[in-house]
Amino acid sequence: MFFKTRSSPRRCRTPEVGSDLSIISQSPSKSSGAIDGTYKSRELEGVVDLFFYRRVGFRLAQFFARLNFTPTAVSLIGGVFGIVAGHLYFYRALVVNLIGMLFHVVANIFDNADGQLARLTNQQSRTGRILDPVVDHVIWLSIYVHLALRLQIGGFSGAIWILALAAGLSHGLQAGAADYCRSAYLYFGKSGSEFDSTPKLKREYDGYTWRTAAWPKFLLRLYLNAMHEQELLLPGVRRLQEKMQSTFGGAVSSTFQSRYADLALPTFKWWSLLMTNSRMLALFVLFLVRQPVWYFWLELSAGNLLLVYLIIRQERISRSLIRFLTTQKDSA
Repeated sequence: MFFKTRSSPRRCRTPEVGSDLSIISQSPSKSSGAIDGTYKSRELEGVVDLFFYRRVGFRLAQFFARLNFTPTAVSLIGGVFGIVAGHLYFYRALVVNLIGMLFHVVANIFDNADGQLARLTNQQSRTGRILDPVVDHVIWLSIYVHLALRLQIGGFSGAIWILALAAGLSHGLQAGAADYCRSAYLYFGKSGSEFDSTPKLKREYDGYTWRTAAWPKFLLRLYLNAMHEQELLLPGVRRLQEKMQSTFGGAVSSTFQSRYADLALPTFKWWSLLMTNSRMLALFVLFLVRQPVWYFWLELSAGNLLLVYLIIRQERISRSLIRFLTTQKDSA
């Protein structure tokens, strides 16, 4: 499960040895194009991702590919670093917090490397797509719990746990919506990604039994819950997908791709504020000014206000594109 031996079955089809091994062994000066090949979509990557996380993650992915590690193993190793980072945020010493931030950065590098390893070695799987956000949620759970403990021991009342819980739930909704819109862009704007829906997942979920396939069924249950939450937040995206299916059988035309990209791409400079890099920067600043409690308030105030704005904007985009598809169908 975590690393491959000669006798263990592969999770996906065997990598194309000629091309993959040449990429794995490339020198830094020749790997720029290879790194680009491990992006889902370059235009969705932030500056820090492009020039730091993706480059370091690619080197790490090459290293783990030579060791025959699976993406799952890389995800779990990164999760350990992230959980430890959360624990180090518990202490009031700034030096310890900064060490925790370093661990958090390492966790984020691994979070990039697991997907790059999957694409580099042709091991993409739904299991990986499910485990990746699960590990991320566990990391942030560690952070929220340790911050709440730190604040309570530092003199805050037990109400700090209510604040932490509300902020954590807000975080989950914000991250889920951002990930859903990212997946929608890859499907509608790039036509390079599978885009799941609750009816499809429910059929697959019902096809498993707890007795014979407990692990896949458990993972699908997690995924189904997350997908249901995302579709409740952004119902227009689901309706757009259904309209696409009924109108053109799910095929995304180049005209529609361009139209979707033109409308949706500008929103990602705002969605990025609800993603990990921005949260880490906010934590770093608040540790420096010794006011980590403000992080919870930022999630509840600015984070949720931005989420509402982006949901409204995405729903308008979806309605506009549904009208566009209707016009295309009528003129066909």
